[in-house]
Amino acid sequence: MNAGRWSSRWRSLRHRTAQTILAIAAIGAAVALPVVLLSVGGGVFSHELSSIEESGFSISIDSAASHGISNAHALTKEIDAISGVQAASPMLSVPVDLFPPGGSVVPVLAEGVIPAAFLETQSAAERSLLPSSLSLGDPDDTIHYDNGTYAGPSSAQLLLSTPLLQTLDLTSGTVVGLSPSTNASAGSAFTIVGSFGLPPGLLGPSPLFVALLPLSQLQSLVGLAHSPTGTLLDSADSIQIAMVPSLAASPSGVQRVASEVQGLVPYYSVTSLTQQTTEIEGAEAIITGFYVGLSSIGLIVGLLFLVIILLRRVEQERQSIGIRRAIGVPGWMVARDIVAEALGLTLGGVCVGVAGGILTVELLARYTSGTISDIASLAVFDPAELVLLAIALVGLALLASFLPVRRALRLSLPEVLR
Repeated sequence: MNAGRWSSRWRSLRHRTAQTILAIAAIGAAVALPVVLLSVGGGVFSHELSSIEESGFSISIDSAASHGISNAHALTKEIDAISGVQAASPMLSVPVDLFPPGGSVVPVLAEGVIPAAFLETQSAAERSLLPSSLSLGDPDDTIHYDNGTYAGPSSAQLLLSTPLLQTLDLTSGTVVGLSPSTNASAGSAFTIVGSFGLPPGLLGPSPLFVALLPLSQLQSLVGLAHSPTGTLLDSADSIQIAMVPSLAASPSGVQRVASEVQGLVPYYSVTSLTQQTTEIEGAEAIITGFYVGLSSIGLIVGLLFLVIILLRRVEQERQSIGIRRAIGVPGWMVARDIVAEALGLTLGGVCVGVAGGILTVELLARYTSGTISDIASLAVFDPAELVLLAIALVGLALLASFLPVRRALRLSLPEVLR
């Protein structure tokens, strides 16, 4: 008889332990999802905001069309004349073919810039990847431009990205060809005068093979200096504007300059960093709401599982509950025990879920590659968010315990003790 009784108790204990493990696992899985989503999403947004705040420019001008900004050199001078502007840097990006010694053809991305202005509009991190003195033979790009005639002598100098220089085994002083097509005779010869590093890409691979050369010389090379009829084009893709240090941190100062720039270019898009920051913060709020909504499905499932476990335990312990009630134990004490059990299971699930979410992100950052690893490495685990998540789960657990408590207090004592 004793052996049978111990066997029954052992089975009951094993069943109860299994229920506890399953309840904690269900809640843990439900908690791990928002931990991963909120930490990774928040980290990406924080990275983007940090990149904007640390960038060397405060205002950008863009056109809807490719190479759509015209009269870039003259427009840059007008912008430079605005009070509070330190430098305006037009940029043109065009794919071209590079012809190193030996007859091979290598596709590269050519970036046309005004060297001195380009250096002033880069962030400290990006500036550290460039040569300390960036002139390319014509720091203000005025000699070859020659007031829009493009008849001045060309410096014919360029910088190559370090990966490109190393891949082709080139050195400073080597003469290479650049052409808008695979026809080398349609291009021009340039001398390599140095190299530069590339910042890491986040949401996609950065181009590794890049050439940096004066804006006017790239415009002439690819036919964006003048139209076939001789009309001045002087095309660029964008213009980045750096503020003087005393105004760079002033939203009102930046906005004033942006308004004046917009007056000069009413048909182009003028965006200040304060606008971009506001847009990113708004997008973050929307995405966070979506993450919370998506996660709530898992949390609801986990809490329903908790309710089922608690109801099951009330049924298993109905005789014990009936005896306690019969000998005078107040109903609130019975309810307290059920609520305590609900909170214990929930807190256990929260701990497992937070630990599991953090571990998942760390494993993704360490053992995956490419974009997934880059994004996971940006994750930020905000203690305030995690505490709020735990508090929310505790509150929901209190609500979830209502049904088991109600069931326990409504047990018929005569029927239970029969």
